[in-house]
Amino acid sequence: MKTFHIALIPGDGIGPEVVAQGVKVFKAIEKMDDSVSFTFEEFPWGCEYYLQHGKMMDEDGMEQLKQFDAIYLGAVGYPGVPDHISLRELLIKIRRGFDQYVNLRPVTLLHRKLTPLKNKTEKDIDMLVIRENSEGEYAGAGEWLFKGKPEEVVLQTGVFSRKGTERIIRYAYEEARRTNRTLTSISKGNALNYSMVFWDQVFEEVGREFPDVNTYSYLVDAASLYFVEQPERFEVVVTSNLFGDIVTDIGAAITGGMGLATGANINPEKTYPSMFEPVHGSAPDIAGKGIANPLAAIWSVSQMLDFFGLEEWGKRVFCTIKEIINHEEHLTPDLGGKASTEEVGDYFVNLLMQTKELDV
Repeated sequence: MKTFHIALIPGDGIGPEVVAQGVKVFKAIEKMDDSVSFTFEEFPWGCEYYLQHGKMMDEDGMEQLKQFDAIYLGAVGYPGVPDHISLRELLIKIRRGFDQYVNLRPVTLLHRKLTPLKNKTEKDIDMLVIRENSEGEYAGAGEWLFKGKPEEVVLQTGVFSRKGTERIIRYAYEEARRTNRTLTSISKGNALNYSMVFWDQVFEEVGREFPDVNTYSYLVDAASLYFVEQPERFEVVVTSNLFGDIVTDIGAAITGGMGLATGANINPEKTYPSMFEPVHGSAPDIAGKGIANPLAAIWSVSQMLDFFGLEEWGKRVFCTIKEIINHEEHLTPDLGGKASTEEVGDYFVNLLMQTKELDV
């Protein structure tokens, strides 16, 4: 039996509500497959913990997390704690500390009724955005000079190392080759005359090793336009930390909203645990109401299963997500249904059990 140890950080707002539904899926798989087992340990870290202890996680939190095979995160952020603290002292701390330099964000239309784009179908919107996840504009480098004075100056420095830029671009080329898809780079070399010119140069250099991969390169403003007008242009996309953050939110908007947006923070070498999360945020306006959409959190389960090498189960969970979209009465209000978060989770598990032999 293969046993996988998972650290749960439900976090803030709706995080605990949706993570609980993802755990249900893991436990259902255990019942259906006696060759795998999942263990869980929950950590109370997040904004409430910060308000009580003055820190987002334990001092030795990273050491505690090292022992796990993966981290399952619910959400980070809540009113009363500045966003730059909640983000940097938990989410980014884990991403950088565990060298989770690959961020995988699928932008996949599950059903044509979910997109606001006219005449677009599932074939038109099916891409994987690979976002650099460890440096770039989120490196936290800069300076705040003459604070509070008339001559106040703020410098925010984007960090693009040869190592960091080359490894994410190479990862994207390898993924495009493996899946026989095109690769598009998104940058802004006409305005950012150091960082993005360097990015474009590395994209071209690495590309010489992959002559079989068809490539495109767009400025980020043009790419944002094409995400909406012609999403079928994109199959595999690679971009920087900041641009990836922005265009994947556009991706969520054209595929059904943030309730279906998931992301994986990967350390490909598996030197450290990787982290999987729905990326809809803590949604404090609906926290505690029982109406949060858990499907993004369950999609994160699918990504984690793939990472564990349980690709068949990953596919089955994803296939069940596609199937449940057809059962509107069993969806949360954001997708037109009237079901609660818990009811969606329960129905999903029942559907997964019924369709376990489905050819995927």
